[in-house]
Amino acid sequence: MSTVKAWHWLKVLLWRLLAIKALLLGLLGIPLPGLPTVPFLLLSAWAAGKGWPTLELWLLQHPRYGPPILAWRQHGAVSRRAKWLASLMMTGSVLLMWFSAAPVLLKIILPPFLAAVATWLWLRPEPVSVNPMEKPHDQST
Repeated sequence: MSTVKAWHWLKVLLWRLLAIKALLLGLLGIPLPGLPTVPFLLLSAWAAGKGWPTLELWLLQHPRYGPPILAWRQHGAVSRRAKWLASLMMTGSVLLMWFSAAPVLLKIILPPFLAAVATWLWLRPEPVSVNPMEKPHDQST
């Protein structure tokens, strides 16, 4: 096998490993409240697009997780529900940390960092839901 082919297959393998690890972390995030699901699915779909098109297509066509991935890819959009859930989880994390034995430096640094993340998240557009029964308005008139 030539060096070029070996390098190609190594890259494909690494993209696939990243895609599957991110997918597994996303699936773990379903029952575990502190672990986010959608960011890991976004990472998985992105990595799969680099080395595992079949997995990428499966994720994009998934009835539950496909729409948020497509909304993010097409418009950088995040649903209001996801924004609320993420904000509540970040707030809960900060509150739990304050009542834990976490290092003081972490208690000082983490809240402003999470506030910045929450601000960025709330500035993202929200997906526009389109009723399939409505006909689009003609823009040419």
